[in-house]
Amino acid sequence: MDNITAVSGASGRTGFRVAEEALAHGRAVRLLVRPASKLPPSLAHCDVRRLDFGQLSQLVEALRGCHSLVMATGARPSANLLGPFQVDNQTVQRQVQACQQAGVGRVVLVSSLCSGQLWHNLNLFGLILVCKRWGEEALERSGLDWTIVRPGGLKETEANPEQQELVVSGANTQQQGAIPRRLVARYCLECLDAPDTVHRVLEITSKPRRAL
Repeated sequence: MDNITAVSGASGRTGFRVAEEALAHGRAVRLLVRPASKLPPSLAHCDVRRLDFGQLSQLVEALRGCHSLVMATGARPSANLLGPFQVDNQTVQRQVQACQQAGVGRVVLVSSLCSGQLWHNLNLFGLILVCKRWGEEALERSGLDWTIVRPGGLKETEANPEQQELVVSGANTQQQGAIPRRLVARYCLECLDAPDTVHRVLEITSKPRRAL
């Protein structure tokens, strides 16, 4: 099997950064996106598989030959209140099934801080945190070597990410905080190569690095 890392949701704001960081570190990358998704120019020459995430057979075929998968699919705010159930639960479950059938053993899922909490403002958008937890649970039961990364509030800033220090902790230990998407992308890739992150839920935020 080739040492290919697949990135699902690679056209999204976290997903494309995961792909960019993987390429920057010399990884072979395969991008899984929907047919109409637009990719940034930095990913124009990648191995791209356009598919219907609702079709398990297409996911299995797209993942064949891959060693690992970073799942960066996630529901976007919209009038469709079923979006979180469809994307953060059902689509994650299908990707888990596809990994099992295609022989992908290592999976990192990008979830969210406060996943599983019912009484949270974010749940006004289709019970998104509940749906994310259902997706997490499907991965936890899968028998795969999984890591769940729960970032805090995602920031678009690209200015000096090295000036930020990661705050990493176990499940249900952080309730607030933020982190640049670029750092989330880097951390997900680090987890792929870190055996001590297997079968762990890790919550991450960041804070300004102290001057020496």
